[in-house]
Amino acid sequence: MARDQIDMTPLQSRDELVAWLEDGVKQPSEFRIGTEHEKTPFTLVGHQPVPYEGARGIGALLEGMQLLLGWEPIMECGNIIGLYDVTGGGAISLEPGGQFELSGAPVETVHQTQSELMAHLAQVREIATPLGIGFLGLGMTPSWSRAQVPVMPKGRYKIMSNYMPKVGRYGLDMMFRTCTVQTNLDFSSEADMVKKLRVSLALQPVATALFANSPFTEGKPNGFLSFRSEIWRDTDNARAGMLPWAFEDGMGFERWVDYALDVPMYFVKRGENYIDVSGSSFRDFFAGKNPALPGERPMLSDWANHLSTIFPEVRLKRYLEMRGADGVPWDRLPALPAFWVGLLYDDTSLNAAWDIVKGWTALERQSLRDDVPRLGFKARIKGRYIFEVAKECLVLAHSGLRRRGRSDHSGRDETRYLEPLDRIIDAGHTPAEEMLAKFNGPWGRSVEPAYSEYAF
Repeated sequence: MARDQIDMTPLQSRDELVAWLEDGVKQPSEFRIGTEHEKTPFTLVGHQPVPYEGARGIGALLEGMQLLLGWEPIMECGNIIGLYDVTGGGAISLEPGGQFELSGAPVETVHQTQSELMAHLAQVREIATPLGIGFLGLGMTPSWSRAQVPVMPKGRYKIMSNYMPKVGRYGLDMMFRTCTVQTNLDFSSEADMVKKLRVSLALQPVATALFANSPFTEGKPNGFLSFRSEIWRDTDNARAGMLPWAFEDGMGFERWVDYALDVPMYFVKRGENYIDVSGSSFRDFFAGKNPALPGERPMLSDWANHLSTIFPEVRLKRYLEMRGADGVPWDRLPALPAFWVGLLYDDTSLNAAWDIVKGWTALERQSLRDDVPRLGFKARIKGRYIFEVAKECLVLAHSGLRRRGRSDHSGRDETRYLEPLDRIIDAGHTPAEEMLAKFNGPWGRSVEPAYSEYAF
């Protein structure tokens, strides 16, 4: 989420929390595509992390972007921490270690996603290159230790940094060393939401394998193809995972609310201040029993902010967020929205995808999720390699996009954005394996060449 919400409507009942989610229901003609991607800034000379401060730091980069775009700055305690387009376009925000995130505008076609991305990258280069800053398209920083990564001046990250080591081994790595690309998609009813949530949850490991792109830690192979995905298995299991209950009878908006009420909170925002309430539940806050704010009841913005700190493989807000993919180079970014739009925005493909996954048990889905970060396409479910499932899904995505029939100015439909994934399937191995082959061959067992080959 680009910026914390500030809706001060006090909440009276659980029904309002449900209604807030229900507000996301849209007519299919109003369906939009939102794409968010993160990229790691590095110094062009020396390939070091970029600090926030200084004439060539992240703060200076954001100030330059503000002048160029004319977007509104997002300020915190006198520091610029992001930008947003007041006309309803996108937003730029900072992740904890300075990862630079574009939250794209809600657009109608993948062609528009591609145009938005190309414009953004041109704008970023115009400001970043004179500052000596480049950006890397990998799922995890390949050469830096956690201690080397600078901390961005955002109050919520301080609270999260203190809390993370209490609940998992890898929370700080998630915050400071990983990058992702996400796609946000709409639903037309509660039943449509449930179907899309189930299909996309079950198939999230397919996206993880297709986009696996984080095989290095501190300059060496880490034994995984998507270490970013492995990190999420031990970050904070109270707020992450495959949500087995979402496949049970009675799943709907209310069930999500009940889940979210019990997910531990991180913070409550009042004015510019972040109040540390880490570990306490929204349910207690709702009952006026939050130890840090005795007697106080939550506002609507507290609910929206809390929902943005839940991190399952697919997240429900007023839309569904696909969260399984590693950050990738720019030319592969539009492939993620193309893949999920082709599967979820065409009913024939959605039904066929449900047919693929409906017989999988919670245990099988979990075991697939656990195996994919290490094994990639060689992970198995019901005796089949996930490679076969990925191949089937790609066929469904192609036919879904063809039936959508959204053409660009030269008459090509959105299937063109699946080409990078077609090449991955044709090659038969994940992007991470391709990178490991380079590391063991032409790169001479050094990750340094990644800073040119995988730069934006």
